[in-house]
Amino acid sequence: MALDPHDLSESSLLAAAREATGLSDFGDDSFREGLRVLLETYETTANLSEGGRKRTQRRLMMLLTTRLKIEATFARHPEIREIEIRRPLYVTGLPRSGTSALFNLLAEDPRHRPLLLWEGLFPDPLEDLEPGQTDPRLAAVRAMNERDRKRNPDFDKIHYVTADMPEECVMLQAHTFCDVQLGIEPLMEPYASWFRQQDLRPAYAYYADLLRMLQWQRPGERWLLKSPAHLWALDILPEMFPDVGIVWTHRDPVPLLASYSSMMAMMMNIRESFDPKELGPAVLDYLAVKVEHALAARDGADESRFVDVDYREFLADPLKTARHIYDVLDLELPPESEAALRDHVERNPQNRHGKHSYTLEEYGLTPEAVRERLAGYLERFALD
Repeated sequence: MALDPHDLSESSLLAAAREATGLSDFGDDSFREGLRVLLETYETTANLSEGGRKRTQRRLMMLLTTRLKIEATFARHPEIREIEIRRPLYVTGLPRSGTSALFNLLAEDPRHRPLLLWEGLFPDPLEDLEPGQTDPRLAAVRAMNERDRKRNPDFDKIHYVTADMPEECVMLQAHTFCDVQLGIEPLMEPYASWFRQQDLRPAYAYYADLLRMLQWQRPGERWLLKSPAHLWALDILPEMFPDVGIVWTHRDPVPLLASYSSMMAMMMNIRESFDPKELGPAVLDYLAVKVEHALAARDGADESRFVDVDYREFLADPLKTARHIYDVLDLELPPESEAALRDHVERNPQNRHGKHSYTLEEYGLTPEAVRERLAGYLERFALD
């Protein structure tokens, strides 16, 4: 069917996804509630531009068609869900607190199995792929990545990634429609309120099955995963993976809030317009609630599962930070792995892809407001 490029109705998207794939089973229908709230947000408060509406439709179609293919794979290979995930290592923390830099460093350990950008978008296997043949979807994501880079070259200064680089596992979670999506959706109503009220366990169970699907295709010794969104699930990760290790990065929230607000402003380019002065307070509220949720979960957690990383100490000596993580979590760091980490540090100085400039004031925030709202977090982790 020819889908009208302006049509963001649930029925049209689902029908078009079924027709595009020749498949009909989306799996558990619970995903549709999140999809409906997401579509309501796009139709009401998001104020999408014409180009943003088309890009949003393409993204949702890709998620829905991929979900159909995922379910078809599970139907053909139910044994995937029996695969055991052992000792996964998660990196999380507030956005712009060094999570990406630390994740990319740890990904250099050849025993780690990070999620790559292209496979986060397409976790389903191509059944007719010949042994040793490169998945053609990798080339497609490379092309898409280059188009995005040309459209918004300044984004590289904030978050540089290529198709076959390690990337956040929110790429997988997006297929549940009960996650942070692009990051801007939890800042807009009604999705913002809806998301905060959800029990994320069913979404994480689906996400864990997608990890199993990828491990079935391309195994690794230990999963290495990363996303600031996991602060919403510090109680869920140990339930799913009792031997999980969780690394939580910490940074002064004043520069962090300015940086993240600037990043979200760039992501808002799918909208016709928005008020930057209203964006900052929305970002602060979202991150503050997320931290409160994470701290409450941490209070009831097994502390041996956690490693805290101070952003300042990480910048001063990344290798020392990495060794500390391995020591606390009782992970072996053989000489060849440490050499790979050292080489990465030497090849990737800070601001390699350009310096990202921003101020709190342009987003309607002050240092005092940020410190007041996050006072408990500042005190707990000595970030003053």
